[in-house]
Amino acid sequence: MPRGRSTFTKRQKEQARQQKQRDKNEKKTQRKQDQPEGGAVEIDEMQEMRELAEAQAALFRIGDEDDEDPSSGPLPIPHAIKALDR
Repeated sequence: MPRGRSTFTKRQKEQARQQKQRDKNEKKTQRKQDQPEGGAVEIDEMQEMRELAEAQAALFRIGDEDDEDPSSGPLPIPHAIKALDR
């Protein structure tokens, strides 16, 4: 008994779907193998964030070069804020 045209096309579509699924899984596995470990990436990001924070803190300390310890006294209040408080 010969198979009809619709059965043939259904079978072809199903085979194509399965092949796409296999290709997708293969690509996913390949990406996982190529990707470095997540822990190393997080450590690098934390180190970069620390360096940026230190650089920003250094920018804030530029005006306090005459003071040995910037935390020794209260922070100066800008004149505009002093005028608003009165």
